[in-house]
Order: sequence, then C-alpha cells, then structure tokens
Amino acid sequence: MNAFSLSPLTGRGTEKPTTAGAWPHLAQDSRPAMSNSDSLHPLTPAAVKAMLGDGGELALIDLREELIFSRSHLLWARNVPLSRLELRFARLVPRKTTRIVLIDDNDGLAERAATILARAGYSDLGFLDDGVAGWEKAGFVLFSGMHVPSKAFGEFVEHDSGTPSISARELDALMRSGADLKVLDSRPFGEYTNISIPTGINVPGAELVLRVRDIVPAPATTIVVNCAGRTRSIIGAQSLINAGVPNKVVALRNGTMGWHLAGLVCDRGKAVRAPDVSESGLAWARTAAQRVADKFGVTRIDCATLERWRADATRTTYLFDVRDPGEYARGHFPGALSAPGGQLVQATDLYAGVLGARIVLSDDKEARALMTASWLKQMGWRDVYVLLEAGRGSEQETGEPATALLGTPATDRAVDPSTTLAIDNVSIIDLSSSPAYRRGHIPGAWFAIRARLDRALAKIAPTGEVILTSEDGLLASLAVAEAQALTDRPVHWLKGGNAAWAAAGFPLATSERLADEPVDAWLKPYERPGAQEGAMNEYLSWEVDLLERIKQDGTTRFLPRR
Repeated sequence: MNAFSLSPLTGRGTEKPTTAGAWPHLAQDSRPAMSNSDSLHPLTPAAVKAMLGDGGELALIDLREELIFSRSHLLWARNVPLSRLELRFARLVPRKTTRIVLIDDNDGLAERAATILARAGYSDLGFLDDGVAGWEKAGFVLFSGMHVPSKAFGEFVEHDSGTPSISARELDALMRSGADLKVLDSRPFGEYTNISIPTGINVPGAELVLRVRDIVPAPATTIVVNCAGRTRSIIGAQSLINAGVPNKVVALRNGTMGWHLAGLVCDRGKAVRAPDVSESGLAWARTAAQRVADKFGVTRIDCATLERWRADATRTTYLFDVRDPGEYARGHFPGALSAPGGQLVQATDLYAGVLGARIVLSDDKEARALMTASWLKQMGWRDVYVLLEAGRGSEQETGEPATALLGTPATDRAVDPSTTLAIDNVSIIDLSSSPAYRRGHIPGAWFAIRARLDRALAKIAPTGEVILTSEDGLLASLAVAEAQALTDRPVHWLKGGNAAWAAAGFPLATSERLADEPVDAWLKPYERPGAQEGAMNEYLSWEVDLLERIKQDGTTRFLPRR
C-alpha cells in the first residue's frame, strides 16, 4: 500500500529469458517459451519482498483462477485471472509503465499474460520466480481467503479501537423486549435484499454518517450496525463512533451469519432504504466527517490539480466516486469510476490495483468521501484526497463507463442465436463465470474456463463445429483465435452471448455439463451448496485469525486511531 512508498524499479530487465530452458534453476520444461520474452524478467521472492518497501508503485497480479487464488496467495496480490485479463486489467492498472509482477503456479500463466500485456504497451513486466510455491519456500507468509488486507484491517480496527459489539442472541432479546434501537445494514442494497436482520434498514457503509441523524434523531436510541460477517459491521459502527454520534453504537457480532448460526430467522426480499438526507443532517455529517478526516490529514484538491495528476505519466491516479451506484449512474464527474465507499474499504483490491498510487474521491456531499478517505489513510494509503465539490464543472457523465479492454475482439466468425440453432453438429462452450453458467445457459452448453481451454476441448472432443459463448459474447470473441489453435474443428463465437440468446426468446437451462472444474469463483459461505453452517463458522474464525497472520507477514502499515 502507499504506506510502503513503493518506488519505480530501476536497474532490472537485464535477465530476459527467451525459452523455458533460460531459467537454469527450473526444470527444463517448467516455463514455456513466449513470443514476447524481451518484455518479461524473473524476480526472486526476496526481490519482490523488497519492492513492498522501496518507495514506488507496484502491481502484484496473481493470474490464477479465483478459487485457486483464494486457497493461498501473497497478501498484497490482486487477483486478475488470465481468463479475463483483457477485461479487467486496464482499469486496475491504467498506467502502461507501472512496475508489474506477475504471479502464477510456475505453470506458464505469467508468460501468456506478458504476451498480452506487452502487446498492449505495458513495458515493465516481471514474474515471481517459482511462483507462489517459491514465495513460501523463501519463508514468507501466504494467505487464504479473499480481500485479505481489508478484512485484516477490520480486525485491526476492532482491536485498536475497542469497537463494541453485541451477539445475535443479545440483539434478539433486546428486540423482543421492545428496546429503543435501530438496526442499520451497511451492505450494498443487493446483498441486503437477499438476506437481512429483522427490522434492518439498508444504509451502505459510506452512507452511515451522512444519513444517521435523519434515521436516528433521538440520542437515546441504540444503533446496531450489521453486515454479512464482521468487517463492514466493525467499520460501520466505528465510523459512527468516530464521527461522534451521541447514541450508543454497537456492531452485530458476525452479522447475518452470526444471526443464522444462533438459530434465528433472517428476512429476505426487504427493500427498506434510508431516507434522503435533510439539510440539518447534511450539515451535521459534513462537520463530523471533517473532524475525522482532519485527524488523518485528509486534504482536498481542485479540478486543475486532478487534471494535472491525470496527465502525469510517472504516477497512477485513481478517481473513485464513493456515492451510491444509482447516484453515480445518474451523473458523475468525468472519468470517475464507481466505488461505493463501504465497498472500497471492504475490498480495496478490487478497485485499486497499484500499491502506492494516488486515490482521489468524489462525492457531491463530501461527507462520504471524507469518511472513506479517513479509512483509506488508516489502512496505510498515504496519498488520498477529496475532490473539491466547489471546483466541479457543469459537465457530467452518466451511466457506466465503457469496458477498458486490452486486445481486439474478433469481428469475423460471429454467429447469431438463430444461426446457432440451424447448425446440426455443434458443441457450444460457455466461458461465462461458473455462477453465471449455473444461473442459466444455452441448453447443452459445456462450461469451460478460457485459460484452460485445452483440457476442456480434450474432454469435449468435438466432432462438428464449435461455438464459444459468454455472458455478453465479449470474452468469447477474445478467445476464438486461441480456441481455433487448439482444434481442427471450425470455431465461431456467439454475438451478444447468452444475453442475446435470452433476448431472442430462446430458453436457458440449468442442468450442468462441466468440461472443467469450476475453480473460477470463490463462493461466500452462504452461497455454497450444503454444509453452510460449517462454512460460516470456518469463515468467521478465519477473519478473527487474520490479525495474528498479518503480524507474521510484517508488511501492513495500519495506523492506530488518533
């Protein structure tokens, strides 16, 4: 993170292997040859470890599939599976000269990724020597789970601040007694509608300080903040405490999972949201958030400064809009990416791919940006700023930004749904994520993972034409050439993908044909089929244990409460 002050890599790139045999410390066939070998250089675990404290920007990119990544990875690695590299990478790592370290299982993913990235103009590409196993052999700590830095930070905050909490059974008893309390659910609206605590009101994390005085005007009311597990409950409750609300504030220990494990019944399908903020509520929130931001040195910048930073070819600058996604879609500062403040703190790795980058936060009401910035500062990001509301121009963008795509989608070999139906002997291969595939796919389609198409085609053994599809067809269009290189059967891609198929009125199926294991997705405990209680208990224990694990790692720079 920026607390490490990561500096640009210098004096490297002299070792540039051209074949697998150019790595004398590896087996002759451990590393395949790559066409853009001059763009890639090996880095020892010690060298990568040193980069975490040398003062410059750094992107640690783990190319393995999400479930594999979740089992064991470097603390600061960002998971960008090779299967979806072209779709995700440019937004996470926008600057082409960023120092990048590619991580795999010593299985050639780094070379394949480097070919794509070098072709797109990325110039400083290294890979972790001997992959994840090499990191462990060097005596460095590996982590399981997802969004580990943010999750560990939540545990740090609870320990450092002494954030008060309440158990599910204690809360249930208070509810039954008619106690004066409000339950505020700090998750995004979609998670809240799926499952929630009885009486809970949806107030996503960054909205809590902004809206609390309108939801809870009486200081005698106890406020309970919940999420699915621990992190957002802790951060949400501590946000209100830091802001100085006069009420008693507690986090619901273990969130909806704790409620379920206590044998209590959760609500489903609720849609109770916080009211619009009043003038008095906004005034209180701005004042309270400013006090918190001042403690951590959060400053504002104007539009001219932002544009100067964006034009700076030597530093990465992220501009995140921390408001509710609906507000963002209706109009936002040009170039800003949607990153609701609570989620930005909860899963920073999904948004900021470059350690040591500048982060600028946009919020027309400022309170959400100021509170989010204070948390990012406490997480160890040094260069965090709030964009001055008064400096905004009238120009606004609406909707979601276009996908920042690496590479060029295929323009030929496309077929539409009707053409697909007319082909007699066809194998349809669906490259969608496994959760999307399970929700619905073209009848008879095989599930496969793009980066492992070779094993999928070997299992399918197509005898006729092959049609690739995906959620919207984009990934399929990117994969058509590599699929054709793996088979002598004609390969096409479905224009518009499964969305076009459904829009044409054709049915979707849920029966599964798996040409590969669904290792592309890590499922939350309550999303897993069967034995959910065991998964929930394991997950909650994992969160609590993170505090000790990061002490062993020694690279976090979390700041104590001031």
